[in-house]
Amino acid sequence: MIKQYPHLETERDGNVLIIRLDNEAARNSLTREVRFSLRDVTREMQDDYSIRAVYLTGKGPTFCAGGDLRMLTESKDPTERHRRFRHAATFMPQLMTLDRPVVCGVRGVAIGGGMGLALMADSIVAGDSAKFMAGFFRLGVVPDCLTLFTLPRLIGLAKAREFFYSNTTWDAQQAFDNGIVSKVVSDDQVDAEGLALAHKYAEGPAEVMGLAKTIMLKSFESSLTEMMDYEDYAQTLAQSGPEFEEGLAALVEKRKPAYGDAARRAGFSDGMPAAKKD
Repeated sequence: MIKQYPHLETERDGNVLIIRLDNEAARNSLTREVRFSLRDVTREMQDDYSIRAVYLTGKGPTFCAGGDLRMLTESKDPTERHRRFRHAATFMPQLMTLDRPVVCGVRGVAIGGGMGLALMADSIVAGDSAKFMAGFFRLGVVPDCLTLFTLPRLIGLAKAREFFYSNTTWDAQQAFDNGIVSKVVSDDQVDAEGLALAHKYAEGPAEVMGLAKTIMLKSFESSLTEMMDYEDYAQTLAQSGPEFEEGLAALVEKRKPAYGDAARRAGFSDGMPAAKKD
């Protein structure tokens, strides 16, 4: 069943949530509507642990053309611009730090904020037509949408500087060679390959993978001692959960673990007590 939001739609495929940017006329740019829709969907999936992985893509030939030019042209008040970035802070970090795996499928251009949105994912599957472009300095603005966080971590500081300063564009193969794309396929295979990867992650210990993801995001600004502490706390939590119990039982019994079934038997909960019935 497809659920419609302004400029965006979602669909469940088993325990994977598919998110599609849906504004082909504006090349799936980050309009006010898509920003609010991404915020709403991110909030919903944070509380729904029956979702074990996410597949994010765009409808049509373009993944995301970045910022909404109409909004950039018409919005000149500094307060309005500040509010827009405060709103971005209500969903972009939450999407990137979601405690379950996220796969992104890219066809066509991922420009500026569109590239930033793709880089929030854990893995990117790119079609032959994919092009990754920063484009910020061409417009005379600072890179945003967390690209100053993600890109240096993925490719190193020197390469990131050169990419931004030179307004570089990478095609799918160059993006793969530089380590921001996991796989390159034909455009008509992007969704199939991206969904297959999301399902592969969903069949694994998705919540434990989410714990590891949280720690990895801290690794560049944490000391050795702090990392050991994070691993201690996360491992203690992981070994107290149903996914560890299933993984250990499967190892002893020499069978493939069924992590999704184990999580389902334990019950999907957001940790909050259920509302009392009248």
